Amino acid sequence: MRMSPMNVTSSRRASLTRSLTALGAVCLALSLTACGTTATKGSGRLDVSVSFYPIQYLVEGIGGEHVQVTSVTPGDVEPHDYELSPKEVSDLGKADLITYVKGFQGSLDEAVEKVSGPTVVDLSGSVNLVSHAGGHNTHDHAEHEHEHGHTDAAGHDHADHEHEHEHGHNDAAGHEHEHGHTDAADHDHAATDPHFWLDPQRMVLAAQAVAAALTQADPEHAADYQAGLAAVTEQLNHLDASYSTGLQTCERRTIVTNHAAFGYLAERYNLSQTSISGVDPESEPSPADLAKVKKVVQETGTTTIFTEERVSEKTAQVVAQETGVTTAVLSPMEVRPQAGDYPAAMEANLSALKTALACQ
Repeated sequence: MRMSPMNVTSSRRASLTRSLTALGAVCLALSLTACGTTATKGSGRLDVSVSFYPIQYLVEGIGGEHVQVTSVTPGDVEPHDYELSPKEVSDLGKADLITYVKGFQGSLDEAVEKVSGPTVVDLSGSVNLVSHAGGHNTHDHAEHEHEHGHTDAAGHDHADHEHEHEHGHNDAAGHEHEHGHTDAADHDHAATDPHFWLDPQRMVLAAQAVAAALTQADPEHAADYQAGLAAVTEQLNHLDASYSTGLQTCERRTIVTNHAAFGYLAERYNLSQTSISGVDPESEPSPADLAKVKKVVQETGTTTIFTEERVSEKTAQVVAQETGVTTAVLSPMEVRPQAGDYPAAMEANLSALKTALACQ
């Protein structure tokens, strides 16, 4: 989704210096290579290569008319195991900025090591990635109250309450909370979960990192990048509020998914995730894994197994048939949505969750 840069009002100009100082601090926290002013190409726009769609949404929304964005992963291709061609690696080296998530796409990780010209922005260090796969006990968290606030464009947390995180970690919005459990059968036992973009508040942190990198590369348009960040942050906070309200009161709190992409979403909104495959959708579940999934379906009263676009749903359909439940689509948003954009796809996911979980 491309958004035109917003005009900065006089009231916001007064706080611009403070906001950009905060963005500079974010830049220092990033995994940046050659962080500094980058000369734009003949078009006058920054040439930014991004790893896959959710990052594209952020860069286009924040950069507006000042960026030319190219997705390394084709729009209709599942990105986990996508292999870059020699030409794609060569083209990557011509960009001003590369924005990606280290550890998500092995081929891109290798390509980034081979290029020396672009500034490299690794978002994995900005969004508090954790492991969501490997647990084997699904807990019912329906009795826990989930309270949280929003994060503004300068990184300030507005939560009304701070409460203890079950495992002692600070979450990405700067406050602590109890979170749902993830059971990914026996897959990816110690794998770091890269799917932070399904948590709107972690996306705010990523947006701050993107804005900081764009500002470092092109300080002449810093005010526009700050305005773009504010607009994107407003969208993300609206999504967070919709999810918090929509998933607050549900008959069920366990989601059964095709692969373990929804751990951060489950953590944020006090759900439990059980997945057929692991963090990588191409990982094959064993008979024992499938038996565990079926047991969870039966014990939790699950009525829906979630599949996804562009990934085989054969195994999920078999499990659904054998347990007498239905299937529905829940997008992991690793590729551009077939209709709409990131906010629209997130709203569609919320609607699917509310139906499956019988939320009021």
